[in-house]
Amino acid sequence: MLSENIKFLRKKHHLSQQQLADVLNIPRTTLGDYERGHTEPNLDTLLQLAKHFALPVDQLLREKLWHKELEIINQPDFKVLAISVDRHNRQNIEYVAAKAQAGYLQNFQDPEYIQELPKLYFPNIPEGTYRAFEIQGDSMYPLSSGSVIICSYVERLEEIKNDKTYVIATHLDGVVYKRIVVNPDGISLTAISDNPVYPPFKIPYRDIAELWQYYAHISFTDSKVAQENMLEQKISDIQETVNFLKERMQ
Repeated sequence: MLSENIKFLRKKHHLSQQQLADVLNIPRTTLGDYERGHTEPNLDTLLQLAKHFALPVDQLLREKLWHKELEIINQPDFKVLAISVDRHNRQNIEYVAAKAQAGYLQNFQDPEYIQELPKLYFPNIPEGTYRAFEIQGDSMYPLSSGSVIICSYVERLEEIKNDKTYVIATHLDGVVYKRIVVNPDGISLTAISDNPVYPPFKIPYRDIAELWQYYAHISFTDSKVAQENMLEQKISDIQETVNFLKERMQ
């Protein structure tokens, strides 16, 4: 419990391991061992920790401090968002590649993890909080697999607009890019692919970790070629349907 509390408090106060180690006058590797639970701080270090974070020693040793924070984070109209800034104190556009999305879902609230993500620069973008996600597959055709979606952060579910596209970070389905319709039940939304081959599916609000609204995209495929390929695919689908109906009638 102590190791988890030390790690939680350090990240909550946006301190690196080196910064906290300097406060405690110990090597960074020693602090790392504390956080991994390999060793425990002596009494003097424990007292310094308690003083620095203005907490009783008993709380550090006996309470799961991160549980109290989770109760705040899980309120439906409040989200905690980790961001990074450049040397001019402007928010970066962090880039989440497809291969990094599993790690992103585990660490999206960790400022250190977000700081280490690659950054994109997009000119003349309005002020706000943005993130870029690589999409895979053809479910949002004609956007090709490998396109990068630049999105603005959605703070509250009430801000969702029907029939607009969003990147949805979910605990069950991973990071998906879909068109959204809010359901009348008030507890879920329906995610719809622009490619009709893929059926819509429901996402309960409780499964949504983050929501990002489409702002722009970067594509690496000739748009004319993509449109022609989509048209060819639709014609092929129609022909298959016609052949199937003919067989049934015979």
